[in-house]
Amino acid sequence: MSETPETEIEEQEIKASEGAVEESGDAVDDISWDDVQGELDQQKEMIHQEASEKAVPKTAIPPGTEAGVKVDVPANIEFILDIPLQVTAELGRSKMVINDLLQLGQGSVIELAKLAGEPLDVFVNGKLVARGEAVVVNEKFGIRLTDIISPVERIKQLS
Repeated sequence: MSETPETEIEEQEIKASEGAVEESGDAVDDISWDDVQGELDQQKEMIHQEASEKAVPKTAIPPGTEAGVKVDVPANIEFILDIPLQVTAELGRSKMVINDLLQLGQGSVIELAKLAGEPLDVFVNGKLVARGEAVVVNEKFGIRLTDIISPVERIKQLS
């Protein structure tokens, strides 16, 4: 029985498509993982480079600032914003000998070296950064900052 021209054309199309699959399969076998890894590394480097060129300072509202006041924070220091610091407010200081310290009891008064009305000192990790006045907020004590120590003065404290 002879095949019709339509059947012959279909068989030729099937053989041609099978050949294409075999050829594409060979092409896949020719690609090595090193090539793929190299391509991925190049794309990754390009993305990092584009990101650094387009880096725009992010806007943040640091704790303690008024709502609506925005401060530009460079993107390269954003990672340190969550580091905890010890903030200490100092009303005053006093020196005493051990004998006087042992004599203290309930109701004793310790005289401080500061005068009433003088600003309180605010320390961050033991370094003076500001001065302020005592306030009461929601039945808790707080400090209203009245003077921030200049960066020059803070650097002098480090030496």
